[in-house]
Amino acid sequence: MTQLSTRPDRARTAGTIVTAVVGLALAADVVTHVLNIVPVQQASAELGLPGDLAVTIGVVEALCLVLYLVPRTAVLGAVLLTGYLGGAVLANLRVDKPLLSTVLSGVYVGIALWAGLYLRDERVRALLPLRASR
Repeated sequence: MTQLSTRPDRARTAGTIVTAVVGLALAADVVTHVLNIVPVQQASAELGLPGDLAVTIGVVEALCLVLYLVPRTAVLGAVLLTGYLGGAVLANLRVDKPLLSTVLSGVYVGIALWAGLYLRDERVRALLPLRASR
């Protein structure tokens, strides 16, 4: 019985760690967009986006990130961040950026984002069971 009760605690802890790593990475991205630093301006220009759009993108990403980090709204935040990351994938694909390192980076972050949520939220695990119930 003890082994069964510690398994969800381990999953929750692992999920919290994965969520923290993803959250920090996305928070760093938010800061660079909101500050509209030169590399963000250059990347926006390469993608064909107006330079002043970076701040708006950063604010939208920040709102989605906050929703993801709040347990009650985490699923909504994950869905919205998935859409955001999908847009990043498309924008990079459209201008022929390197596939594995740049285009798919949004997919990698999205997988980590959902893995963290899956591990830390039993509602998501109940909705998407990875193994059959006994």
